[in-house]
Amino acid sequence: MASTRREKPFHSLFAGAAAGALEAFITYPTEYVKTRSQFGGKREGPIAIVRSTIREKGVTGLYSGCTALVIGNATKAGVRFVSYDYFKTLLADDKGKVTAWRSLVAGMGAGLMEAIIAVTPSETIKTKLIDDAKRPQPRFHGLVHGTRIIVAEEGIRGIYRGLGPVMMRQGANSAVRFTTYSTLKQFVQSNARTGTTLPSTVTFGIGAIAGLVTVYTTMPLDVIKTRMQSLEARTEYRNAFHCAYRIFTEEGVRRFWTGTTPRLARLLLSGGIVFTTYEKMMQLIGGNAI
Repeated sequence: MASTRREKPFHSLFAGAAAGALEAFITYPTEYVKTRSQFGGKREGPIAIVRSTIREKGVTGLYSGCTALVIGNATKAGVRFVSYDYFKTLLADDKGKVTAWRSLVAGMGAGLMEAIIAVTPSETIKTKLIDDAKRPQPRFHGLVHGTRIIVAEEGIRGIYRGLGPVMMRQGANSAVRFTTYSTLKQFVQSNARTGTTLPSTVTFGIGAIAGLVTVYTTMPLDVIKTRMQSLEARTEYRNAFHCAYRIFTEEGVRRFWTGTTPRLARLLLSGGIVFTTYEKMMQLIGGNAI
C-alpha cells in the first residue's frame, strides 16, 4: 500500500499535459502505423506502411493527424493525472493508504474521464485524418479543415463516434497502467538501499513495463475503437458489438491484435516518457509524485 495526499489540481494538470504533449509528438509515427494497420481491407505490415507512406507522402506523411493527437494527448494526460489523484484520494483509507485494488479503481475512473473529455474527439479526428490521408486525393487539408468537414457532415456525433469502445479501452488502459506502475514503484522503493527518490532511468523502465502490460491486455478494444472511428464506420457497423462480431467472424480472432507491434513500441516509450516527465515536472513545481 502507498500513502497519498490530495495534490493541487493545477500541479497534476500542468505536469500531466506537458508529459502527454511530449510523448505524443515523439511517438506519433508508431501511432500512425498502428492506426493504418487496423483499418479493414488488405493487411499491411508496419515496414510496408512506413515505406509506402514515405514514398507517396514523404516523411511528413508519418505525421498525418499529429496535431490532433498532440492536443488531445496533452489534454488527456492532464485530465488523467488530475482524475487519478482525485479518485485515489477518495479511495484512501483512514491512514491515507491506497491498496493495489483501490489504485485499479482510481485508474479506471481516470480513464473514463479522459475518454469523455479528451480522447474520443481527438482520436476520432486523428483516425479520420489518417484514413483520409491514404486516399489518392485526400479531402482534408489539416486539422482545422478536416474537423470542420466532419462536424458539418456528421455533427458533434461525428467526433464522438466510438465513445463506448474508447471508454472501455481508456478505463482498462489507465487501470492497468497506473496499478502496474505504482505497484512496481513501491516494490523498487521498498527494496532500495538509499532514499526513496528513484532515478529517471528506473522510472522510465518501470513506466515501460507498465506500457507493455497495458498493450497486450487492451489491444482488442483498441482495434474495435479504430474501426468504429474510420470513415466507413457509419455504413459498416451498427455499434461496437456488431463491429467486434464482424471482425471475429470475417477476419478471425488474431485480427484483434493487429497493430500490436507499433502500439507496443509506442507504449513502451510512452510509459517511460509520460511517467518520467510527470515525476520530474512535479519535482520542479513542488508537487507530489505518484
